[in-house]
Amino acid sequence: MRDETRMLLESMGRLFEDHCTKAVADAAEAGTFPTALWQAVSDSGVPLGGVIDSGVEWSDLYAVLRIAGRYGAPVPLAETILAGWLASSAGFSVDEQAMTVGPVRAGETLRLERDGNGWRLFGRASRLPWGRDAGRIALIATDPDGRSMVVFGDGVEGARLSTGESNMAGEPRDTYEFGGLGLSGNEVAPAAPGIDQAALYRRGALARAMMMAGAMERALDTAVNYAQERKQFGRPISKFQAVQQNLAVMAGQVAAAGAAADAGVEALSIDDPAKQEFLVAIAKTRVGDAATLASEIAHQVHGAIGFTKDYSLQLSTRRLWSWRDEFGGESEWAAKVGAYVCAGGADALWPTLTDS
Repeated sequence: MRDETRMLLESMGRLFEDHCTKAVADAAEAGTFPTALWQAVSDSGVPLGGVIDSGVEWSDLYAVLRIAGRYGAPVPLAETILAGWLASSAGFSVDEQAMTVGPVRAGETLRLERDGNGWRLFGRASRLPWGRDAGRIALIATDPDGRSMVVFGDGVEGARLSTGESNMAGEPRDTYEFGGLGLSGNEVAPAAPGIDQAALYRRGALARAMMMAGAMERALDTAVNYAQERKQFGRPISKFQAVQQNLAVMAGQVAAAGAAADAGVEALSIDDPAKQEFLVAIAKTRVGDAATLASEIAHQVHGAIGFTKDYSLQLSTRRLWSWRDEFGGESEWAAKVGAYVCAGGADALWPTLTDS
């Protein structure tokens, strides 16, 4: 690890530890955006790290997202990084305010039609993360010629916004309906070559995978500490073989998830979109599978106390259950893995496995 990366991660770890208290998480879930936390994160410069030509390595940004996931940071850090990347690819200037990006669900597409010197936007973007709290929104759409276009504006005023939705972790997930929304020419621009909805979806899936890897690490620490403190029959439950075995299995899943997520990030350097998607699909599928088992074991170790609102474990596991399904769940990405392997044919199966 580079010294610069180590210093960045240590600094962000201290920042999240100081600001991501349970009180802040509970207030955010009740609808109060954590302004002080976001200001601290914004001051670090990380939210603008995704801007084209920023000089920041994506591996460093994803490593920060892993720490954010570990602390359950209730802010749109991943979304702002992705929005900055998407908007700047089209030549837009971005600032440090909170942003979101979309569409974030498979099968949802936005289309643009020419309207004089401007455009009209049609389609639906559902469950956009932090939509109600975002100062700006970056959307990817297609024009009549099939080109990828970026729509960037201050909340996309004039769209029909459905608020009140949240994921299981209490994070805002809002839906925008575009029934011919009028946009000026200054709000729409072509995306850079190689940047399209599929590329956005891959990077979003990796963001969730890294955040889940961090949340699992926190859940493991919580379970181990509890097992060492909780006594039954005169000794800590960590001394019981069954508990030890479960914690060992959980630790293995956490390690596998972290390795899979890291491998997915490395895939971003591959120029072949199909191969890149294959490796991202492996990462998202493996991390999602690990999140399911790790959450089960963590709650088994804790017993009933793990589900209580006053205890911290649920801050990790509810995020795992939520993030597991965002930017595509395991079944969706597993199907992509299978499709890629089948397309290569029988002779390519072993080389594909050993090369991955």
